Amino acid sequence: MDTIYVTGHRNPDTDSIVSAMAYAALRNSLGDREYTAACLGRVNDETQAVLDRFGFEPPMLLKNVRTQVDDLSYDTPPLLSAGVTVSRAWRVIHQDANTKAIPVTNEDGTLYGMLSSGDIASYDISSVRNPHVSNIPLYNLLSVLEGKVLNKAGEQVDTISGEVTIALPSSRKNLMFDAKDSIVVCGDQPDMIRYAMELGVQCLIVCQSEVSEELRTMETETCLISTPYDAYRTVRLICLSLPVNRICKTEDLVSFHLDDYIDDVRETVLKSRFRCYPILDDEEKVVGTLSRFHLLRPARKRVVLVDHNEAAQAVRGLEQAEILEIIDHHRLADIQTGNPIYVRNEPVGSTTTIVAGMYQDRGLMPSEKMAGLMAAAILSDTVMFKSPTCTQRDIDMANRMARIAKISLDELGHMIFSVSSGETHTAEELLMTDFKEFHIAGHDLGVSQITCADSAQFLARREEFVESLHRMRTEKHYDLAILMLTDVLQEGSRLFFAGDEQTIQQAFNAKTENGSVFLPHVMSRKKQVIPALSALWG
Repeated sequence: MDTIYVTGHRNPDTDSIVSAMAYAALRNSLGDREYTAACLGRVNDETQAVLDRFGFEPPMLLKNVRTQVDDLSYDTPPLLSAGVTVSRAWRVIHQDANTKAIPVTNEDGTLYGMLSSGDIASYDISSVRNPHVSNIPLYNLLSVLEGKVLNKAGEQVDTISGEVTIALPSSRKNLMFDAKDSIVVCGDQPDMIRYAMELGVQCLIVCQSEVSEELRTMETETCLISTPYDAYRTVRLICLSLPVNRICKTEDLVSFHLDDYIDDVRETVLKSRFRCYPILDDEEKVVGTLSRFHLLRPARKRVVLVDHNEAAQAVRGLEQAEILEIIDHHRLADIQTGNPIYVRNEPVGSTTTIVAGMYQDRGLMPSEKMAGLMAAAILSDTVMFKSPTCTQRDIDMANRMARIAKISLDELGHMIFSVSSGETHTAEELLMTDFKEFHIAGHDLGVSQITCADSAQFLARREEFVESLHRMRTEKHYDLAILMLTDVLQEGSRLFFAGDEQTIQQAFNAKTENGSVFLPHVMSRKKQVIPALSALWG
């Protein structure tokens, strides 16, 4: 089953992570099973404290959803050991007409080489002109010929070497074999068998014939083998008993890993002439093969977006993924889809409120721990119900979740907004904890928000924040970079900014001083800061 990733926005906050976890849990509880919550960045201190409070692990980190080799329906042909016979390899390749080549592996499953039907054909043709074989394992030879060793000398032999010869009638001495370094093939020819064994050829293969007791017990160094095949077929099969490691390609191989991106793979394939490429896992073991056909219509990762619908805030590589659903409480932005999808966008203070309503719609009561997690997310995103985005639905749903979880919302809210003073983090880290990028009427801006119960310790680091904002604006070419330092107890936000001062003054009808301004009752980036700038810029 292909995974469906449920993901919030970049620099995730508590609502973003919890809504993803809650929705994935809901769908899996209803029998879907393939939904997996993911986050796009570091879990901040507040969210980690909430997860710890209710006994949850953070979701998996998802860096991007670009299509990778692992997303393809690649081939999984049999993997052959380097010691397997060419004859068996030929049968394996021709079991499936779509198999162009098969990987040859070492004992530990790592790649040794690649073998194609062309490699076998080329070797087979060359063996006609050069019938000499070297060090063929006896086991290989017996397997291919369906043969049997007939004498004691043969039991002492492990490999066979020599020039393959079909024995001619003894009256044509000048055309017969005359060297010990020979592999002789004959039929019901007792005199020829005796001559070969007296000469001490490497190996004597008797085709479709019985051998007398006298000849089987004769003192000799010759390995005596019988086979049910005729002489012509036996000669051809001797050459095909060679181990595949002698003829497979082992140099200049092009291979890919499961986590390689299709963009990079396609570029490499276009520059090479191979028809088939081995695929390796993170332990360098072969897991399959890739051909050009697989790159024509690659499968895409599937995602559900929660708590955002803006491309700049979404997972990287989203243009290569298939968006299945959007569940959000923000303004509609610029994400486009190739097909109609399910969208649930409601004017509430927290995406988790929407997800909690979906539990109710589907007749499923969340567990105590999940209900506590969801209550915390609603409290966080509505700033303990003081945000102007907060609705009566948020309040009612948070209270319901608290009753299920058997917790106090007041105690939970105090814990959430007293987690960290930020002393262990740099100004840059604090800015990126809850940071979002926006594109409004041709203007690019970044807005960070830090919400706390006591802003004094953050205000003491004012110079650090201002310096970081200016650096961020320069590096990312923003028209405006803003930090909202929201104080829950004061019920307002101190805005620090880097950019045009008149823009801030006009947007919020306030007087700025040294790159900052305090805005009473302004606690929402979504409903107060962004709309004010949007109205100014048209």
